[in-house]
Amino acid sequence: NYELYISFPANYSNKDTIAYPVLYVLDGRQDFGWFTEKNKQLKGNGKIKDVIIVGVNSGMDFVSWGANRYYDYTPTQDTIHDRKFEKEAAQTYNLDYNMVKGRLNSGGAEKFLQTLKTEIIPIIEKNYKTNDSRGISGHSLGGLFAAYCLINYDGYFDKFGINSPSFWWNKEELLNQAISKFKDTKYWNIPKSKVFISVGAKEGDKMVPQMIQFSMNLEERNYQNIDSKWYVFDNETHSSVARLSLSKTLTELYGN
Repeated sequence: NYELYISFPANYSNKDTIAYPVLYVLDGRQDFGWFTEKNKQLKGNGKIKDVIIVGVNSGMDFVSWGANRYYDYTPTQDTIHDRKFEKEAAQTYNLDYNMVKGRLNSGGAEKFLQTLKTEIIPIIEKNYKTNDSRGISGHSLGGLFAAYCLINYDGYFDKFGINSPSFWWNKEELLNQAISKFKDTKYWNIPKSKVFISVGAKEGDKMVPQMIQFSMNLEERNYQNIDSKWYVFDNETHSSVARLSLSKTLTELYGN
């Protein structure tokens, strides 16, 4: 089950024919409020265009949310890491290990992407005034999933916020897939798109070099139909960079 949190431009009205782009935000309950407030501020200052923001969330409590996102956002299965991460999560968040034991299963990204395409997004596009521009943004494992959507790109999304992507996943499998794709694909036959990629400088050697490697390989390809930018936030950790990266996602993907 998924919850949707929806924010509309201030001038949104059913009395006109204006349609708007939509940004789908992963980890919706956690990030939607910040996105919405920052959106109002940036729009009020004339820095960004009107956009509908949809937060997508699954899980009614902390444990179920963690387990659901872990499955939805990971592109491949890694059972060894599943069991290891259960123990680490229990220690980090002071949880009874029995609460999380056996709860984490990875490799559901393709199913989640299909759920977005066939169930969640059609609800939004049927009931609200949307145009054909769809964006997706995530942080951490959510950033990994946003990158997965780009690499397995069929033109469904045209804006990507790839923030603190967990490219370390399963021995950097998606990162290696991406680099191979960039090297082998001279002309990427996709609609005109924008990509913003970011990381905090203090996120460590499992995050920063991988993000830079991904970004530089994409940048060096110089695809004419992809506007890509990347940014390293000085002195920011995995936690502290989250809101900064979300704010810059809005200005880079929807800026005037």
